Order: sequence, then C-alpha cells, then structure tokens
Amino acid sequence: MKFGVVVFPGSNCDRDMIEALRNDLHQEVIELWHKDDDISMFTTDDCIVLPGGFSYGDYLRCGAIARFSPMMQRVIEFAGKGGKVLGVCNGFQILCESGLLPGVLLKNANQQFICKNVYLKGQLQGDEGVYKIPIAHGEGRFHASEETLAQLRANGQIMYKYCSASGEVDAESNPNGTTENIAGICNETRNVFGMMPHPERACSGDVYNWDGKAVFKTLFGIG
Repeated sequence: MKFGVVVFPGSNCDRDMIEALRNDLHQEVIELWHKDDDISMFTTDDCIVLPGGFSYGDYLRCGAIARFSPMMQRVIEFAGKGGKVLGVCNGFQILCESGLLPGVLLKNANQQFICKNVYLKGQLQGDEGVYKIPIAHGEGRFHASEETLAQLRANGQIMYKYCSASGEVDAESNPNGTTENIAGICNETRNVFGMMPHPERACSGDVYNWDGKAVFKTLFGIG
C-alpha cells in the first residue's frame, strides 16, 4: 500500500504525516505538490492524504481555495473510482469543501484555537477503542443538517466521537462544541475519511503515545 501526501501552500503538518507513515508505520510515501495533476502511480488499493495546516492561508473558508487546486481535481476523481482518501484537520475541511464528505467545519464554540490531547471513542463497526490523540484547530466544530446527521447515523458513517478518558461521550468531553461530539466521519462507501484530531502525532515513543497507530490500523490495516 502506498500513501501520497498532498502539500498545499500553507500546509504545516505534511512533514508530521510523512514521517509517521514512513518511519513509524513503515509505509511507502510519495509527496504530491498541489499543482501536480498526475497520480497515475496510485491504484485504488492506495491512499491519498490531505494533511493539516492552513492551505492557501485559509482565506475565505478553510479549505475553500484548496478544493480548486489541480491535485484536488485528481483526488476527487480518485475517490470516485474507490481510491482511499484521508483528510486530517485542514484536510477534513478540504474534503467537506470539495463535496467528498458532507457537512462543514465551523469556528470552535469558544472562538479560540485549541491545541491539546483529547480522547476519541471509535464508532465504526468493530472499533470500540478509546484513543488519546492531539487536536490543533480553530475551526473544528462539525455541523450538518438534521437530515445529513440522520443519514450519517443510519449508514454508520461516524468514525470517532470525543469522549472522556474512560470512554464516556458527554458534553464535558466535547472540546469545541461539535455536533454530537463528532470528531470524524467517512463517506457511505468507506473509502473517504475525515477527522479533526491528528493521529500522525501519536505514533511514536518520542511522544509516549502510540494510539495513532491504532487509528491507522483500523482505517487501513497498517501499524
């Protein structure tokens, strides 16, 4: 399995993602510049990653400009053919802006940038784990219409919810006011994944946290 990590102007978590995939998870990684428009080296068994940061300075809405980059046109086509796509933080915002995932990411309820470790409760079938994963965002509050939320619940598309250290999903463990404590979702066909927390920052003994590896194992069978 190969991973392509897209680098936009303003990306600042691309190196974290590349190092985690390459050194901690021992995967083949190819860096992709936002102006590139060739991903023919990838098959639908591979994964394209949209890392965190502030793509194009986050002018307009977060991810709104990145959605029109040449590379994103190829990523949208790749996802349409069943290729795997992962968006983390700003990458999640780009996926929503591009229509690959429903909903939007709004400013945090406290109107402040939040950077800290949080806990996530797995929601996908077969994943009931509790993981300590860092967040670092100012606009991570997931919002969607009631109709969309009902579809996400019915189709089992909610990947992670913020929870307490013991796994209890409650208001006290919601760091940013996100709807129903949602921290990550996927599309109905389970090949496009978006999440605000940063699993790539929790894959090494250097930070005394390996929980991110469990996230990559659940989603892609690696780690």
